[in-house]
Amino acid sequence: MRSILIGGLAASALALAIGQANADEHGIKVGTVAGPETDVMQVAADVAEREYGLDVEIVEFTDYVTPNAALADGSLDANAYQHEPYMQSMIDDRGYDFAIAGRTFVYPIGAYSEKVDSIDALPDGATIALPNDPTNEGRSLILMHELGLITLDDPENLEATPLNIVENPHDFDFREIEAAQLPRVLPDVDMAFINNTFAQPAGLSLDDALIKEGPDSPYVNLIAVRAGDEDREAIQQLVDAYQSDEVAAKAEELFDGAAVPGWTEDEAE
Repeated sequence: MRSILIGGLAASALALAIGQANADEHGIKVGTVAGPETDVMQVAADVAEREYGLDVEIVEFTDYVTPNAALADGSLDANAYQHEPYMQSMIDDRGYDFAIAGRTFVYPIGAYSEKVDSIDALPDGATIALPNDPTNEGRSLILMHELGLITLDDPENLEATPLNIVENPHDFDFREIEAAQLPRVLPDVDMAFINNTFAQPAGLSLDDALIKEGPDSPYVNLIAVRAGDEDREAIQQLVDAYQSDEVAAKAEELFDGAAVPGWTEDEAE
């Protein structure tokens, strides 16, 4: 079962829209970002129902902020869409009390262009679009720093913004854009960093990215829960179902190799 919510709803409207999370251990609500990651979660839900009799209701969102608000207010039992640096930034900013129940996939971020076919062809003064959410913006800038395109004051600062650029020898013009809108603005900029969550549905292949993360990326996505719920039977059943061969195969199909399992064999047992 799936529900779809648009980002930016007030907490009261959100709670009214999807109700309180089901306390019955045979049913849980999990939030995802609409797109192929939801399709992957559907496979996990099917596995959980078959193996454990668990009823998983998937609630789809269209932004990165609202799923955490829904988890915090009890409207969800879990969400699966964010990596640990992003979750920690939300904890720091909003005081959420979250915990990691399990790990899902690394979805590498890439820089795409419709105007040049190599990073060496990027002109001075090029307009570069960045995701405006915490950590993913820094994630993009760190990749540029590592290539020597810019210099950051602290290349280990995962929340770096253009204000942290101390050297910009090519005079790049940076635009901060909501992540979901980046594929739409791609024709209007010289290059855009786009999360695979939004790149793949837009027909963009990581193989075509001018810059991309390697398989050793630390940005593995998580199944997040409220602190204290990580050992709940239903949550662990969901995690076990997610870390299954069926889910890995679906992610391979949908993301064409651009989804790397972030769990170990021991975790999946």
